[in-house]
Amino acid sequence: MSDEVRPASPELRARLKSLAEQPLPLDEWRRRLASPLSPEETVHTQALVRWFRRRYPTVGERLAYVRRAYRRWTGEAG
Repeated sequence: MSDEVRPASPELRARLKSLAEQPLPLDEWRRRLASPLSPEETVHTQALVRWFRRRYPTVGERLAYVRRAYRRWTGEAG
């Protein structure tokens, strides 16, 4: 098994963007909100939060990361 992450194809990226930008109906949002995380999802989420807090230990570093990521996600120039 390889740990290499390959970029998604342009077609897949376009499909994912289309799905991500669709409004979520209120009843579906409420259904998802009421559904608790599984134990596995909880462990995974906690591990990601621990990693992020170690990688970006201060509020300033976290904000700087989010600003860089936002520019990258939206295609804005720095």
